[in-house]
Amino acid sequence: MRNLRRLNANSVIRALALASTATAASLLFNNNNHQINNGSRISGASISPRLPQLRELLLSLPIMPFPAPLVQTSSSSGYNNHFILSRKESVGETGDTAKRCHGCLGRDSIATAAAAVGPAVVNISVTQGLHGLMLGKGIGSGTIIHPDGTILTCAHLVADFQSSGRVSKVKVDVTLQDGRKFQGTVVNADFHSDIAVVKINSKSPLPTARIGSSRMLRPGDWVIAMGCPLFLQNTITAGIVSCVNRKSSDLGLGGTRMEFLQTDCAINEGNSGGPLVNLDGEVIGINTLKILAADGLSFAVPIDSVLKVMEHFNKNGRVVRPWLGLKMLDLNEMVISQLKERDNSFPNVTKGVLVPMVTPGSPADHAGFRPGDVVIEFDGNPVESINEIIELMSNKCGKPLSVVVKRANDVLVTLTVVPEEANPDI
Repeated sequence: MRNLRRLNANSVIRALALASTATAASLLFNNNNHQINNGSRISGASISPRLPQLRELLLSLPIMPFPAPLVQTSSSSGYNNHFILSRKESVGETGDTAKRCHGCLGRDSIATAAAAVGPAVVNISVTQGLHGLMLGKGIGSGTIIHPDGTILTCAHLVADFQSSGRVSKVKVDVTLQDGRKFQGTVVNADFHSDIAVVKINSKSPLPTARIGSSRMLRPGDWVIAMGCPLFLQNTITAGIVSCVNRKSSDLGLGGTRMEFLQTDCAINEGNSGGPLVNLDGEVIGINTLKILAADGLSFAVPIDSVLKVMEHFNKNGRVVRPWLGLKMLDLNEMVISQLKERDNSFPNVTKGVLVPMVTPGSPADHAGFRPGDVVIEFDGNPVESINEIIELMSNKCGKPLSVVVKRANDVLVTLTVVPEEANPDI
């Protein structure tokens, strides 16, 4: 009670000081009609008759002291303003009251998210060899995603590239954050997506990480890269998402078309296979590579793509990728405008997928595709991007699919194509 009285007294004194200043300003304003050029001044005594009445008024009002950490400010004089006067509600000019911020970055946001995933992040050490010769150890990271000991990591850490990226029988040593060590087995690996599954067996419970979704990520979202770079376990770096759909072709990577999450998180040798985490403490990507010639250019496989790879592992034991034999290009307003300037007969479209090249002898060639075709419908669905086509034919190898294309002079043609499985060794 004594402290409360002291708080109220301090608040009243502060209010009196502020009110005195306001009253003085009012008096100055009201005396604008007086002559002030003669050097006359309004003394502090001229406001003193108003103070008793003001003090009585303030004492009758509710004074609300706030805890110091909420409103503490510092100045060069060392004086700390611990308390403020406040209304019960603060309403803006629009009548909207302040709302609680969801998803805001606080002082503990990164630490809390990292603590949720950290125990499930493991160090992976693989003995590397060539033609029977031991060449040393490769290092990387992984994430336990299931209590049965299932670990997500990168294929380039554990796959035997001497046999076209097939599952390796090399020794995989797994070390947990709590110091426990296990010998892991490579269950499956996919070279094109750079995703592998390693399994460990433990009699005691294993920590697991929660899987999120990469679909709703936006450039500018905060993310955390976790792993064991250079054998330094429990290493955490933070950054933002720079791009949510960086194409593999942008990075000079051939083979199967892929999209990566680009971030500016610092990753190094040993981070490969480690999780990319959002502020909710969910795994939303698997760190896989960085640009050596530049800083802040790191890349991760989106977790939604990883989950699709795992579905193929569970269903087929490998990733089955349909192949049409088409070179495709997403159309946009600028590309369409340029193509129409070059050729007046270019079809009248606003969106679609252009076919600039058809591989001879491919399923698309047999179906009758021609260079210059614009795909506007695939398997009964309107399409505007290559990703939509890939999604629609993902599990339809050997099944006939109807495709509607638009050709020069707006000629509509319906084709039937049967996707084949892409050669897994390419």
